[in-house]
Amino acid sequence: MPLSNLAVRDIETLAHPYTNLVTVRETGPLVLERGQGVFVYDSDGKAYIEGMAGLWCTALGWGNEELVEAAAAQMRKLPFGHLFTAKSHDPAIELAERLKEISPVPTSKVFFCNSGSEANDTQVKLVWYMNNALGRPNKKKIVSRLKAYHGVTIAAASLTGLPNNHRDFDLPIAGIIHTSCPHHYRFAQAGETEEDFSKRLADELEALILKEGPETVAAFIAEPVMGAGGVIVPPKGYFPEIMQVCRKYDLYMICDEVICGFGRLGTMFGCSALGFEPHSISIAKALTSAYVPMAALTVPEVMYQAMLEESRKIGTFGHGFTYSGHPVAAAVALKTLDIYARERIAEQAARKAPQFLARLAKLGEHPLVGEARGLGLVGAIELVADKASKRSFDAKAGVGPRAVRFAEEAGLIVRFIAGDVLSICPPLIISPAEIDELFDRLGRALDRTLDWAKRERLLEA
Repeated sequence: MPLSNLAVRDIETLAHPYTNLVTVRETGPLVLERGQGVFVYDSDGKAYIEGMAGLWCTALGWGNEELVEAAAAQMRKLPFGHLFTAKSHDPAIELAERLKEISPVPTSKVFFCNSGSEANDTQVKLVWYMNNALGRPNKKKIVSRLKAYHGVTIAAASLTGLPNNHRDFDLPIAGIIHTSCPHHYRFAQAGETEEDFSKRLADELEALILKEGPETVAAFIAEPVMGAGGVIVPPKGYFPEIMQVCRKYDLYMICDEVICGFGRLGTMFGCSALGFEPHSISIAKALTSAYVPMAALTVPEVMYQAMLEESRKIGTFGHGFTYSGHPVAAAVALKTLDIYARERIAEQAARKAPQFLARLAKLGEHPLVGEARGLGLVGAIELVADKASKRSFDAKAGVGPRAVRFAEEAGLIVRFIAGDVLSICPPLIISPAEIDELFDRLGRALDRTLDWAKRERLLEA
């Protein structure tokens, strides 16, 4: 089928993130034109259930007029204002107040930026900055995890524990180290319970800290549920064990709430759902329901005091972004928080989670699915060539991409990540009937994938 004019124009002008740049020249992009609720519509008018809330982010779905009006009203009043050199504006002040009120951790100040990558990059810089202020110039290494995803700027991409984010980018940078991935299905030893697996991972973290030298290791960063690394739900007891090690060696604990924050796991923040208290959180995505870019991180008092000390010494706090606390983004974020509170979005997600997870678990019985996993309203299915041995498909076979294509043909957008893992993360406003329709369409796509894999003889040992 010949490519549309829009597709040709796209190919000649855009470099697409996270895309095979060779393949897209042949297939063309899926061009979306509009959205309403949990549905988006392509340039031919075909409707799709957006089963990924865009990129884990459009929590309130498409076409929310309250958010549109909040942006328009602020653009008429003050379309731009910055926070440099002691300037400020009402939307940023009010949003910082609101975030302090709802933060799951003690918070002195809020620092605004524009993306999760910038938030996590800033976390790294502030840890280094704080330890210099505290007279600990060697305590700088940051521990992340294999299969973690924390962004794509140089420091954040180094924190990310996925090979394709490092290969030929000359990453990770020095001082970023990785510990084990908490995926019981893939990495537990034979007969190892989730609790025993968690204890072993904590022991491995401690061994890594001792190997590097505790006086050199500054912080640990983690997502409550790992997103782009495969929607990996931590095993039982994992975070209590990890936090015990962090406290023992005085590691600053950063919780990356970019995906899990604002109701995704059935609580306002993911760390609350999993029962641990970090020192700081990074937030983005659902902060504005992704209607405009915005991110932030919380600053505890010990960090703020270190920032004050450095300002006394240097004369300024030499970090920030042109669009930090952008007034339009802040106004949309405030309206988004209003809607979350008024509509009890986190509680709604918790009520809908049992249905979502039951339908997800049912897919675990499919011949292609090795594991179905999830928490709250985020999940994944891992496609395997053999269920008994957990044998994966050869990556070159392209089973995940093929399943995504069949899903699109069925009117569903999902995403393949971390190999042949299909992730599902619908808008939080999805209705029970739409949840059923999402999984019905995904089931049909899996059946077509199975038939295709059999024809291609991909299931033979």
